[in-house]
Amino acid sequence: MADPDNGWKFAQCFGDKGEVDDVTEADIISAVEFDETGDYLATGDKGGRVVLFERNEGKKGCEYKFYTEFQSHEPEFDYLKSLEIEEKINKIRWCRRQNAAHFLLSTNDKTIKLWKIFEKSIKVISESNLPLDGTPGPTPLSKSSLKLPKLIHHDTMIAAIPRKIYQNAHAYHINSISVNSDAETYLSADDLRINLWNLNISDQSFNIVDIKPVNMEELTEVITAAEFHPVHCNLFMYSSSKGTIKLGDMRSSALCDQHAKLFEEEEDPQNKSFFSEIISSISDLKFSRDGRYILSRDYLTLKIWDLAMENKPVQTINIHDHLRGKLCDLYENDCIFDKFECTFSGDGSNVLTGSYNNYFHIYDRTNRNDIILQADKSAFKAKRVGSTKNKTGGAGGLGSKRVTTRREDFANVDALDFGKKILHASWHPRENTIALAATNNLFLFQN
Repeated sequence: MADPDNGWKFAQCFGDKGEVDDVTEADIISAVEFDETGDYLATGDKGGRVVLFERNEGKKGCEYKFYTEFQSHEPEFDYLKSLEIEEKINKIRWCRRQNAAHFLLSTNDKTIKLWKIFEKSIKVISESNLPLDGTPGPTPLSKSSLKLPKLIHHDTMIAAIPRKIYQNAHAYHINSISVNSDAETYLSADDLRINLWNLNISDQSFNIVDIKPVNMEELTEVITAAEFHPVHCNLFMYSSSKGTIKLGDMRSSALCDQHAKLFEEEEDPQNKSFFSEIISSISDLKFSRDGRYILSRDYLTLKIWDLAMENKPVQTINIHDHLRGKLCDLYENDCIFDKFECTFSGDGSNVLTGSYNNYFHIYDRTNRNDIILQADKSAFKAKRVGSTKNKTGGAGGLGSKRVTTRREDFANVDALDFGKKILHASWHPRENTIALAATNNLFLFQN
């Protein structure tokens, strides 16, 4: 059983209060990301919308309120390839803030956009020489009755405009974008290539990785995720469907097909099966904030790698060990291809990833304690019988309540709802607050 005194509390929930069956495909959240201060939180959905939340300074603790919403991407059609391009937001990445405006990158399968979000003052004319009630004014106007029009502040609106649109650089679906520590460049990755962009130049990019074989029949692996090093602007890493992580160094070569380091754990031949390659594919990877460690997620496990040790991870955390006997069923219903994200806490002492039935894991690296919680409003309400202290009002708040999950419930495979899953999550950079996407709902937990 999870430690009942782990301190994690359910804090807020934003989203439709209806049943899961009523959820439209467009409302499903597909990206979640805190900015570098943690004062703002962005979500993207399958309908191409981006919703921003800001910290509610008037409340104690870490509470958020709606800030603005805009349509980032629209559905398109590629007439050359007779291919529909979905509006779904694959990734959101905040750019470093340099003035009063916010900048963020959002991408669907083909097009990346740089958005500027800023507060715009609406002004109105305060003085008029015409009567407001429509009656005729004095004619002719005298010097004493003549009024000079003045503009005064009436209201403030939040505007979002696309400053740059980066397109026509990827033949395959974009799975990753990552802003460099130099705050001037970023990378975008698809199945076979990684491109380097300058944020100020939208009509050209530089290809830094290309694993496309001359003969596509010889293709053995694809790129699944990529990210820049948080400190050294010349380093980046990318993962593959073979379960390997490669570190690239742009100082050694312009085209980084030859990796500087290769992180790979040899599989025991006795454990090999039909599903081995599928479950070893890395769905997400992250650097720790200091850049020393790498966190990777495959279907069954979380792995923490030390940048100085390539042959094996320093820690392997079993997430879906209880599903090993169900791999055949999971293959038939396509769940085995689900791409779970993972993330470090701000100080690197904890890691976070999701699972099925809206369960998620918070693993304490120091105490080696695996905390399993559930982001589910119905489960929360069932545990909420009677009054609860420390309620958090405000937009979308459902109250603050300690939550724990029995490990036997989590491991009961027959009771799991594979339609409910925590694929996307983000950790506040400076506090123990996490944001999780559960279908069309955004959950916030805090310690």
